[in-house]
Amino acid sequence: MNGGLSKLAKARYFLFPRSLRYQLLSRLLIILAGLLLVIGLFQYVFMERFIYQNRATSIQRQIQSVPGDMWERFHSEQRRGPANAFIFFPSSSVAFIDNEGAFTVLTTNGSDSENTVPRLSSEVYKEADQRSRRDKPLLRVVKGGNGEQLVVLQAVYSPRGKSGVVQVSMSAKPLKSELYRQLLLYLALACAALFAALLLFLPAIRRTLTPLYRMVAAVERIDSGKLNERLPTPVGPLEIDRLSNSFNLMLERLEASFREEQQSKERMRRFVSDASHELRTPLTSIHGFLEVLLRGAATDSHQLEKALQSMHGESTRINKLVQDLLQLAKADSSPEALRVPSDPAALVQEMEPQLRVLAGDRTIVLDLRAGTTVELDPHKFRQIVLNLYQNAVQHTDSLGGVIRLSVLPMAGGIELTVQDNGPGISPEHLPRIFERFYRVDSSRNRKQGGAGLGLAITHSLVELLGGSITANSLPGEGCSFSVSFPAVDTNASNTSASHTLDSFE
Repeated sequence: MNGGLSKLAKARYFLFPRSLRYQLLSRLLIILAGLLLVIGLFQYVFMERFIYQNRATSIQRQIQSVPGDMWERFHSEQRRGPANAFIFFPSSSVAFIDNEGAFTVLTTNGSDSENTVPRLSSEVYKEADQRSRRDKPLLRVVKGGNGEQLVVLQAVYSPRGKSGVVQVSMSAKPLKSELYRQLLLYLALACAALFAALLLFLPAIRRTLTPLYRMVAAVERIDSGKLNERLPTPVGPLEIDRLSNSFNLMLERLEASFREEQQSKERMRRFVSDASHELRTPLTSIHGFLEVLLRGAATDSHQLEKALQSMHGESTRINKLVQDLLQLAKADSSPEALRVPSDPAALVQEMEPQLRVLAGDRTIVLDLRAGTTVELDPHKFRQIVLNLYQNAVQHTDSLGGVIRLSVLPMAGGIELTVQDNGPGISPEHLPRIFERFYRVDSSRNRKQGGAGLGLAITHSLVELLGGSITANSLPGEGCSFSVSFPAVDTNASNTSASHTLDSFE
């Protein structure tokens, strides 16, 4: 069964190949053959009419060359006429129909008798009699015992007026033979034209489809390792150029998606590695202290207190790390913020006591200019301030450190700036400081830093609130973080606030 189907499929493919070149060629030849056939049919009809009409016109001139009274004399005497009198009509039968409708055979073509000469209806003779001398002769094709005959009717005139109608009939075989010769000649020329079209269409179609074949070869070369390869444009025809452009756009999207996927996998791999490292270090420390206590140090109150304090600190750090990871995961999965019109300077002013406690003996310089309204989530804005402030505290000296915090209006919004006089950040590290778990100190020393998530969380919160954050630093001259938020229309915010209060009441 399957073998029979495969043979049928092969036979169908052999008879009807799926090649575009074959399909174009076959359809063009079919269309050309159809046009030649239609032209041949019209030519046959018109040629037949032309040959018959041309012969009828020739007979008309011969009839009009004989005087009308001579036709009357032949009819009145009922003579068939001598052969030399009708030499103008060879291979033809001649008859005369007078005004009263009397039909007289004047001569035959030799193979016909008087009984076989075609006789038409009286209506046809009346129609021929009504035609003038300058009109075309009346032409009829009659089928009889001797085959088709061409009958020509022409009215004749004498000095006394219209004498009657002369009928000349002849066999249509010679005319048909001439017509068939013309038809055979046309068929031969049509076949030659189809063969010439086949020879001309093949290279033309091959050359037209060459850009498409090149595209196919280029697409076959492209795989997951060659997504940067592009199809050539322009290559010629407009449709193929559009197809090349569409393929190139698709390849660009695939390459960007593939690159993004690789970067995402790399970030995930690095994130898991860094998170494992950050969690393993405090857990190892806690495990070590527990082993020391199990070995008998628990009986020594001083060692016990020292171990418990160390384990408490490590557990606090684990708890902080887990909270930061949960916050980042929440920001990535379902970021949401409740924005209300707020004055950032007033929010920072409320945080001043907390900031001074965190600073210790460091010098704090505040420059808060109120009056600019920004749509913010107050809780998340405070967290941004605290993260940047704690980062400045961690990287400045406890006695000589100076931290400058300002909230200043700018064109179209406000700018929050946190500046310190710490060691600064070298230029090669500056573009990556907002990456997760990235720390400038490669030795992972935690005396002046945490797990490297604070700035990553800050960056996510700033983007969530519709702002932007930048960092500027020079080694040995400190670091400055600037956060900008767009301002809102005060009148619109007041209207919104009034609606909120009304709905609350």
